[in-house]
Amino acid sequence: MSEVKIAAATRSEFGKGAARRIRRDNKVPGVLYGHGSDPIHLTLPGHELLLALRTPNVLIALDIDGKSNELAIPKSVQRDPIKGFLEHVDLQLVQRGETVGVEIFVQTEGELAPGGNLLEHVLNALPVEAEATHIPESVTVSVEGLEAGASILAKDIPLPSGTKLAVDGDTVVLQVLAAQAEEPAAEGEGEGDEAAEA
Repeated sequence: MSEVKIAAATRSEFGKGAARRIRRDNKVPGVLYGHGSDPIHLTLPGHELLLALRTPNVLIALDIDGKSNELAIPKSVQRDPIKGFLEHVDLQLVQRGETVGVEIFVQTEGELAPGGNLLEHVLNALPVEAEATHIPESVTVSVEGLEAGASILAKDIPLPSGTKLAVDGDTVVLQVLAAQAEEPAAEGEGEGDEAAEA
């Protein structure tokens, strides 16, 4: 996993007004916390941060005020619900060699057995523990030929070396559902009920 270097500045202004001023300058307010130290309030460059966050569980090398270098991973990202721009970010301080708990995306490959079955992602992301500088972006699972009723458990998913499950191995991650052929009939019954009530 590659590190993304971002220059950050500490901030001493807080509240909605200060946050709006920061965002007007195309910057993002954030907080860096972890390892029992006091939280550090930061201002980060918006565009660089947005690009970095495109990589899941990205490792960010922060250059704070040109004085200290810290490694961090994003833990919480707030976006504007309409425009999508970054409003705030929480970063967790990490150290090389340290194990951290993160969620990694579960991707699928292959085709289900014929018959119009549906694949349900019970978990979109799998909780795991990994070394801070070797966090996988995602895991890929084959669903080739799976039929209705089949499921894939957390323990069935091959994890990269050095990554461990942080959830019960019997947790269902993916399951195959049978195609719902009887839905139109159910809608027809509902219409009949309404007619009877009228």
